[in-house]
Amino acid sequence: MPAYYMVKWITWKEKKTPIITQSQNGPCPLLAIMNTLFLRWKAELPAETEVVTSEDLMENLVSCVLSVTPRQNAKGMELNFQQNMSDAMAVLPKLSTGLDVNIGFSGVSDFEYTPELIVFDLLAITLYHGWLFDPQSPEMASAIGKLSYNQLVEKIIDCKHSTDSNRVREARIAETFLQSTATQLSYYGLRELNSSAREGEICAFFRNNHVSTMIKHQGHLYLLVTDQGFLQEEHLVWESLHNVEGDGNFCDSEFTLCNTPQRESETHTKDTLQQQKRQIDQDYLVAVSLQQTQGPPPVPLSDLELARQLQAEEYQQQQQQRQQQQQGPESQ
Repeated sequence: MPAYYMVKWITWKEKKTPIITQSQNGPCPLLAIMNTLFLRWKAELPAETEVVTSEDLMENLVSCVLSVTPRQNAKGMELNFQQNMSDAMAVLPKLSTGLDVNIGFSGVSDFEYTPELIVFDLLAITLYHGWLFDPQSPEMASAIGKLSYNQLVEKIIDCKHSTDSNRVREARIAETFLQSTATQLSYYGLRELNSSAREGEICAFFRNNHVSTMIKHQGHLYLLVTDQGFLQEEHLVWESLHNVEGDGNFCDSEFTLCNTPQRESETHTKDTLQQQKRQIDQDYLVAVSLQQTQGPPPVPLSDLELARQLQAEEYQQQQQQRQQQQQGPESQ
């Protein structure tokens, strides 16, 4: 059964452009490639399309790959291009299920060669990541070096129980690095990513086994918002990538900050509380004004004064009762 994906239409550089949204378990490599092609206007959908299938996207992607021409006319390059085209066509169906990626920790474009990456190369889509160690740390450089993720995991397993203390120490350093950068993005990697990406470049970003469409605008990195939960929020297009925690700011297609529905609700609640506080302050001022008009409130009596007052009132009541009894016989 083909999978269905909702289409979100945005205004990108004054032109209506489709964006394919996805749920949590969507085929992110295929969608990231297609969204990049849509933003580059290398692919298109019929106007007002609301739903597409994975087959529709795959047919569109095949057309884009077949339209690619070799960048050089040398005979050797032509043979290599034809081989890459053949390998790419064979691996295209895998993009609907996932992407086999083995990153290297020495550079933001350092990936082990896999057939799936040929598609990115043919379509001139640069794939980046930000999982790097700081080379200024000699211990990190010695423990990790130019190893890929798979090689580093094997090294940790092999060296952890070694009799060589240096190998054990390097295994612990490498294991600590993987644990401290479990989000697969380091601050050093984020800086390198920002300096390596070209201004205005629409590319792909790999993190936590997920591929996103990314752009660099005025020196800042942004990820395309493809969550199906924001399908009706046409103004939510980009999310800033400025820290490793992943709590970026949402922007519209012109990279102007905008609020999400949740943030708008929080703003409304804050405004309501401020209005209530102003009402309480106003009521207090009115009460103070009335108090000043009516004079100061009575001073509370002490226990002795209160006892004397009660005794006087009781004596007065007794006198009134005696007068009534004396007047009783005379009236009869």
